[in-house]
Amino acid sequence: MTEQNVFLALKAEGEEVDRMVSSLSEQQWSLPTPAPGWTIAHQIAHLASTARMAGLAASDPAAFAGLVAGIGSDFDAAVEGALAPFLSLGPRKLLERWRAERQAAGGALSTVPAGQLVPWLVNPLPAPVLAAGGMMELFAHGQDIADALGVRREPTARLQHLCGFGFHTMTFGYLARGLTPPETPFRFELTGPSGEVWTFGPEDASQRISGPALDFCLLVARRRHHSDLAVVAEGDEARGWLEIAQAYRGPAGVGREAGQFSGLPA
Repeated sequence: MTEQNVFLALKAEGEEVDRMVSSLSEQQWSLPTPAPGWTIAHQIAHLASTARMAGLAASDPAAFAGLVAGIGSDFDAAVEGALAPFLSLGPRKLLERWRAERQAAGGALSTVPAGQLVPWLVNPLPAPVLAAGGMMELFAHGQDIADALGVRREPTARLQHLCGFGFHTMTFGYLARGLTPPETPFRFELTGPSGEVWTFGPEDASQRISGPALDFCLLVARRRHHSDLAVVAEGDEARGWLEIAQAYRGPAGVGREAGQFSGLPA
């Protein structure tokens, strides 16, 4: 896949999540999701707030810097503060606002000149990488919504972008826990929905991760417990990584318990 395709994939991922919520009743927006304390409305409010940040970062770095400067050191309080103005809109207006923020962010990211970095929360990132991070947000929070509604999402080739992002962020689980990441990257061999194998990392790596791409993405998004997934680890470090894998900065959160989703569609 080309870098340009990641922007098209970001748009498509957003549209898929949009389809899950566009016809929900107001009562359904209040359904609890697997994220403790979060309803479907919370999930969409979070996606709207992160889209707004990405759009500002790509289109108005000074405004983004001002926004970030107002974020305190209390992670949970910062998240709640970012959600509040979106949650106050109510379901219909929240959906409209999210759509507008998605469109603005996608347009801004896709027009960043090649090679130019976009400011972000920890380090500046290339626009395609930030777009892939946005896809991971949509995938993860979209899964929470799907789980709340009891529906199964069909995996697509867009997972390749998420697998690449998961590979490049493999150290985040260590950093979130104050651990020292391995010096050598692992080898990842992940099978996409069509049967194509996507590979990342050195071929001769002693630590290896393999399995379905969908399961890998659920793992690094911490939306399924590793024991419920067909992800296989070879090597002591790789097996340990399954316990801490995450493709996002900040606290790991509670994750999901083994067997938690056994009653949902496969």
